[in-house]
Amino acid sequence: MTLNFGKILPKDPSTFNGHRFIRVVTAFFLLVALVRSFIHVFSADGGANSIAGIDISVEGGNNIIAIFHQWGAIQLILATLLSILFFRYPGLTPLIVLTLAVDPIMRAISGQIKSLTVEGTPPGEALNWPIFVLLAALFVATLVERKDSKA
Repeated sequence: MTLNFGKILPKDPSTFNGHRFIRVVTAFFLLVALVRSFIHVFSADGGANSIAGIDISVEGGNNIIAIFHQWGAIQLILATLLSILFFRYPGLTPLIVLTLAVDPIMRAISGQIKSLTVEGTPPGEALNWPIFVLLAALFVATLVERKDSKA
């Protein structure tokens, strides 16, 4: 198995020469990122209490909700940009997957720097490392050189 790190920033981003399943799985992760961002932007509490289990009835609870909405807006911008790149420049799939893989690592590190007091484990916290492992494996798969020329 040969890994080609040149695929991260290919000379011709208009084609992806990897296995088709990689694109399908990447599209799924992009869809999840879009849905997650829509939930943070459009749910009444930004997902702060309903998903993350943060008590928003405290003083400053509206600020917590506002931060979750703003976080969702940033997630929406990133997910939209990655989706546009995914469809317009298929050859950037390795870079897109790498970006998706870095996200749970950064959230896990942020959570270790300053943890939240919550009623239960938020889905993002519970899934950070398993999702990272899946995305890291997917990233490696994007770098594998194919022996045949069919995509």
